[in-house]
Amino acid sequence: MAVYTDVPNEELEAFLRLYDIGFPKACKGIAEGVENSNFLLVTDRDTFILTLYEKRVNPADLPFFLNLLEHLTERGIPCPQPVAARDGGFLQTLCDRPAAIVTFLDGRWPKRPTVSHCGQLGEAMALLHKAGADYDLSRENALGVMDWRPLFEAAADRADEIRPGLRAEIERELDFLEANWPKGLPKGVIHADLFPDNVFFLKDRLSGLIDFYFACNDFLVYDLAICLNAWCFEGEREFNVTKAQQMLTLYQRTRPLTDAEFAALPLLARGAAMRFLLTRLYDWLNTPKGALVRPKDPLEYLRKLSFHKSVTTPAAYGLNR
Repeated sequence: MAVYTDVPNEELEAFLRLYDIGFPKACKGIAEGVENSNFLLVTDRDTFILTLYEKRVNPADLPFFLNLLEHLTERGIPCPQPVAARDGGFLQTLCDRPAAIVTFLDGRWPKRPTVSHCGQLGEAMALLHKAGADYDLSRENALGVMDWRPLFEAAADRADEIRPGLRAEIERELDFLEANWPKGLPKGVIHADLFPDNVFFLKDRLSGLIDFYFACNDFLVYDLAICLNAWCFEGEREFNVTKAQQMLTLYQRTRPLTDAEFAALPLLARGAAMRFLLTRLYDWLNTPKGALVRPKDPLEYLRKLSFHKSVTTPAAYGLNR
């Protein structure tokens, strides 16, 4: 989440007349994240999240995202519900951008995830994967392995500004990942961005999953690989195997991994580190001046990538077959 577009009061009031959710009392920008313009919207009836879609979000994908929220909510997954306008549609236009409103979820994201948080996330992720199995719409991962090189090429000429030799290092790793990426693993709907700031807890119990705007159809175990990177490091270098073990154990109680998924985990974790290294590198070099957004350090994921490159067996993540 972030803010790239300011919303004037008169445009907001006109926009809300399309809905039956009351008159706006407050609309405050949310600075966390990097993709869309997000606002905490308070009306005289309730609290909502207003999103204006920007940057990498393809407007053609928005029905996939918004209908997925409705589908998952109906199956008991705690996530925001899209709010229909008076015409019955979830998607409208505000400030010349596609826009939608979703319900507000109570809870706070964990600034310092614990072993318990990691375990609950593993269970919730498995339930999400099972709930998405009968979702009718599909969307390919727009940031899958074959999309990483074009993304890198958009930033390659300036990569060495971040760290000398970074360009060549990334090119070598892309060569390896493209040549060795697994095939034939179980696929389905994944969140693809379950970082701690997208998972809410109330009194240390998981209360909601948010920000589904990278959701897509991909290897289910790739979601786990992303979360190993996002949740299981202390700082940027020390991997916490206890957190990883709890996450994987509780995931498997609901959806056991196949032998092939288990074997592929180190390579997928390595690829997930590369994916976030590249998007952070691009954003670090291209964030517009004046945007209410905090670009994140790409080198954090270079250091995590270095750990995964050293892994020789999936047992390094806390589980033995």
